[in-house]
Amino acid sequence: MKDPNAANNKIESIKNKIENIIESVFETLLFNTRFIVITAVLGSLVASVIMFVQGTLLVSNGLTMFIEQLNSTEGHVAHELVPLLISSVDNYLFATVLLIFSMGLYELFISKIDPASRTSDSRPNWLSISSLDDLKAALGKVILMILIVSFFERSLDIEYKSALDLLFLGVGVVLISGALFLTHLQHAHPAENHKEHNS
Repeated sequence: MKDPNAANNKIESIKNKIENIIESVFETLLFNTRFIVITAVLGSLVASVIMFVQGTLLVSNGLTMFIEQLNSTEGHVAHELVPLLISSVDNYLFATVLLIFSMGLYELFISKIDPASRTSDSRPNWLSISSLDDLKAALGKVILMILIVSFFERSLDIEYKSALDLLFLGVGVVLISGALFLTHLQHAHPAENHKEHNS
């Protein structure tokens, strides 16, 4: 006569094995869904290349404009040249944001970008991304620079007709200076900020 306890234990053991297999398969599939981030990585990378090319085309147009200025006695070309070059810087900065975003996502979700031939000394500091906070901080600094360049670009187009216009310009400069100062403080004391964040 068979022991019913032994049969029950065998059935329970089989159920546990099936549950473990299902759990293992599900967790493996769930973990591998992180590769969907590749679409964002590739999309951001392509967009970054487009913005770099756009910025280079603006610089090329500026160079053509500068050569025309050398052969011309009119001064309006110089007035158009500065905003054009500022726009190119804006494009380069935005391209940098997209590039950092692309590499940051890849490092966070896929794998570390660290070929065996590269030493730790040659690894750029901005590529040291170990969390979403690091990625946000890197992006925030570049976005701040974009806003500063955009502010400078807009300030060239404004017609200052009254003292109030100059006051608004001064307030904008003070606010930008304050933002840069706060960013510098955060960058100057990264260890303390990290300690406060962990506690």
